[in-house]
Amino acid sequence: MEVCYQLPVLPLDRPVPKHVLSRRGAISFSSSSSLFGAPDPRQLSQRRGAISYDSSDQTALYIRMLGDVRVRSQVGFEPERRSSHPYLCIDFRTLHTRLGRGSTSGSSAPERRVHRLLSFQRYLHSSRLLRGVPQQIPLHILDEDYTGQARCMLEKVGNWNFDIFLFDRLTNGNSLITLTFHLLNQYGLVELFQLDMVKLWRFLVMVQEDYHSDNPYHNAVHAADVTQAMYCYMREPLLAKSLTSCDILLGLLAAATHDLDHPGVNQPFLIKTDHYLATLYRNTSVLENHHWKSAVGLLRETGLFSHLPAEDSLNMERELGSLILATDISRQNEYLSRFRLHLDQENMCMSNASHRHFILQMALKCADICNPCRPWELSKQWSEKVTEEFFQQGEIEKKHKLEVSPLCDREANTVGNIQIGFMTYVAEPLFAEWARFSDTRLSQTMLGHMGLNKASWGGLQQEQTSVSEEAEPSTAGAEAEDDAARTDGNTATTAGGTSSKEIPQGSRKS
Repeated sequence: MEVCYQLPVLPLDRPVPKHVLSRRGAISFSSSSSLFGAPDPRQLSQRRGAISYDSSDQTALYIRMLGDVRVRSQVGFEPERRSSHPYLCIDFRTLHTRLGRGSTSGSSAPERRVHRLLSFQRYLHSSRLLRGVPQQIPLHILDEDYTGQARCMLEKVGNWNFDIFLFDRLTNGNSLITLTFHLLNQYGLVELFQLDMVKLWRFLVMVQEDYHSDNPYHNAVHAADVTQAMYCYMREPLLAKSLTSCDILLGLLAAATHDLDHPGVNQPFLIKTDHYLATLYRNTSVLENHHWKSAVGLLRETGLFSHLPAEDSLNMERELGSLILATDISRQNEYLSRFRLHLDQENMCMSNASHRHFILQMALKCADICNPCRPWELSKQWSEKVTEEFFQQGEIEKKHKLEVSPLCDREANTVGNIQIGFMTYVAEPLFAEWARFSDTRLSQTMLGHMGLNKASWGGLQQEQTSVSEEAEPSTAGAEAEDDAARTDGNTATTAGGTSSKEIPQGSRKS
């Protein structure tokens, strides 16, 4: 029996409920008691996919509904119960706003209202359907993206020293779209699965758009970097000869969407602020569940798999979710222990579908945190970006009188000590086991880079410590000189009966 899903369509002759005016996918909430004051109209028309808050909004339920084919309408669903926690109203879309950004729009309020309504209605008959590549344009125009230096880089996309930052600049900020499309095409998956080129392009454009460019780390460039790393892992001999076309398709899509709509703060922050997403997913893999359901929403919105049998499409969505959920860092030890047990017992069978899927999960986990294993020039940039995102969260927590999360205090941590700790306790154990599973040149290269990078951060830490120690004696010496000068001045005043300021007066008198 074919399962159908249809979003409710509102009659045009009825008033539009407030919650419908939110942008699609944007968990959007308004409140008169917001910490940021009255909502800014410019914020209300922000990008689709941004996480924000409103006690009467049911957009979150629609995202959840997209992930459950048993739900066919909004009947029976009640609004999420809003907690009384005073920080629920923090709007993540304003966290990284820079001064001077977003000039006041000259459009009228009714125009903005219509725009948001069309966005929620999925732009069924508007320009959203034509975003990316219009259907009227020949498909060969897609290949025009692969020109010049960007195309030269794609020829070496399997190299571990692939510079994703340079590639993002060469593609004018479209690294995720360009890279993922190229890899899907290179594997022949577009033709094999009979994917509609326009639907695929629209899907990739919307995926890239749903990453928050204001996040220092969790943005579309990070997703592109993880996708490139995933490609490198899937080319390893053990995987290359075992993975099916379906495995490869899922691996690439999971890598591209694994952090979709990331708000730039971590799960503990969402939990301690009583964010409704934490309630929705019961404080378990909160962000990862949201990334998965957001990805499923885009798959269904674009109809990328609509031509496949319903059962196959649902299986793809479930397995995609299983891969994305594996990136939850709080479950690191669970996956690592299972991986280690398989290796110890030597019972990993790549002809077994469940074992292949588990290896894909481990590959995605490695790809997600592979930054310490990149060459120093790349690894250092990623380290600085992720640490800056931590520190920004800490500043938000301080601003709202919240307990500052570990590693998020700019005054108590440095990039170096955070990275050394991460490599020691998280990255090294994982990549050591991966090297046991796939003992190849790439695995040894990654471990080598990580060792060098760890030593480099250690050296920088020692330099900073030495500079600090040198600064302290000089400061102490300057203070001692000031004290001595003040003592000499006081002595002169006592002995001569006049102060130093009186000496010039005596000179003038004589």
